[in-house]
Amino acid sequence: MEITSVTVRKFEKDGNRMKGIATVVIDNSFAIHDIRIIEGDNGLFIAMPSRKTATGEYKDIAHPINTDVRNMFQQAILDEYNKPSEE
Repeated sequence: MEITSVTVRKFEKDGNRMKGIATVVIDNSFAIHDIRIIEGDNGLFIAMPSRKTATGEYKDIAHPINTDVRNMFQQAILDEYNKPSEE
């Protein structure tokens, strides 16, 4: 599996813990939208797309099955997030 594209839309609002939204394309074949970039107590991390259940819990719609793949997603997204903007 290869991440072939990452796009990030940054949010510039002060005081907001959500810093952006990412889309990841895998093998030029499959896209995952609405991956949130969150500012946590220990730095930035990603949160996979989710929806609220009838009980009020949030469940991921799509997510990596193991830590290595999750780290691969997080690194690719945060690398793109940290690139200087082209204005």
